[in-house]
Amino acid sequence: MTGMNRRNFLRRAAADAAGLVAAGAVCSPELACSKAPSTRGKPNIIYIMADDLGYGDLGCYGQELIRTPAIDRMAAEGTRFTDCYAGSTVCGPSRCCLLTGKHTGHARIRGNKLVPLRAEDLTVSEAVKQAGYTTGAIGKWGQAEPGTSGVPNLKGFDYWIGYLNRGDAHNYHPDFLWKNQEKYPLNGSVYSHDLFTEEALKFIRSNQDNPFFLYLAYTIPHANNELGWETGNGMEVPGDEPYSNEDWPQMEKNFAAMVARMDRDVGRLLSLLEELGLDENTVVFFTSDNGPHSEGGTGLGFFEDGTNVEDNHNPWFFKSSGPFRGIKRDLYEGGIRVPMIVRWPGKVPAGRTSGQVWAFWDFLPTAAEIAGAAIPDNLDGISMLPALLGKPQRDHEHLYWEFYERGFQQALRMGRWKALRLGPEQPLELYDLGSDPGETVNLAAGHPELLKKIEGILETCHGESEVSWFRD
Repeated sequence: MTGMNRRNFLRRAAADAAGLVAAGAVCSPELACSKAPSTRGKPNIIYIMADDLGYGDLGCYGQELIRTPAIDRMAAEGTRFTDCYAGSTVCGPSRCCLLTGKHTGHARIRGNKLVPLRAEDLTVSEAVKQAGYTTGAIGKWGQAEPGTSGVPNLKGFDYWIGYLNRGDAHNYHPDFLWKNQEKYPLNGSVYSHDLFTEEALKFIRSNQDNPFFLYLAYTIPHANNELGWETGNGMEVPGDEPYSNEDWPQMEKNFAAMVARMDRDVGRLLSLLEELGLDENTVVFFTSDNGPHSEGGTGLGFFEDGTNVEDNHNPWFFKSSGPFRGIKRDLYEGGIRVPMIVRWPGKVPAGRTSGQVWAFWDFLPTAAEIAGAAIPDNLDGISMLPALLGKPQRDHEHLYWEFYERGFQQALRMGRWKALRLGPEQPLELYDLGSDPGETVNLAAGHPELLKKIEGILETCHGESEVSWFRD
């Protein structure tokens, strides 16, 4: 979105919001909401994102060893999506896709370089603020360095506390965090995940009388890689309960304990919404930023068959990718297909499983429609509100990813078909996800016309960037 288009959108959105309030309309027609004289009746929006949690790490997605009762309950009380995709297979671009509604062929941030969002990059927080929302971001940002145009308070967030730099977010006992635009000293005295939960609970209590959007970007179960290089165990957690007595490697006990800690705190958040009488007026999303990692030790990770290269966390120990091939940094399904649970009592059908295909760049238009805000132009995302409500949904013609850490790679999902190119000179691979979700049989040789069509789509999906995203 150009600077002029962004200004026009904000001006139009402000006028639209004023008209809605004057008319008493408080939500999208999809919600069939009644009229009210203020913004108070608008739904609250909470987006909880884990860091490096795999599709198969939750009980409701098939996990058999790690217990996740609170998140499983959230799925039972809401809708569990089986075909939702992260913005990328690593954190920085995945978060950019979420916040700006664009896939990695168009997004500002397409890799993990220290490149900030620009003033003209419209975010979901800026969109919903135009509809009267108070906005908060807590946890991991990864979209800016201090003093740049991309810090949260300049991108539509009224309140912010957390890590700006994605590398700093590996350390769970930091010397400081950023609170709004100032350093917040901690001197290593707290486990940051616990602080983020307390901050989230305070934000909800403080804003219970007005509509709010909370982006809660947890940092666990990501590894502290720097600590791992020093000690061999970078799964940094205060204790390995409730798995202390399991006959598992210590690295895996710690990983499971991190997931359990997060599950506990999701339960605390849901309980607070019920206590305050907000649960029926609050839509809660839960997901992960990409597939599961193989990090936290002194080495480079694991081969796909589970063979230990060094001593990192083994994502095959818990079958963290579920039925899928690949992990973080792969464009196979295990690297980009993520859990997505949406709970909104009385609106989102309870106990439902949906195969709707969607991705992180759909969140901005979805949140905007929930909030009764104007949906920006020139997005790759479309509103998934009908799918959330169990109604007929317009589908994407295709979803697209590109990734640079292993050379220029591309992936496309179109209906049941998934195509991948693992390098600029590599042939396309083709899989039928309907019959082969594990991407085990490459069907490219038998579908030349389909591959020709996909080649054309791949060319149109990639937009030029002023930044070189290849590793230096």
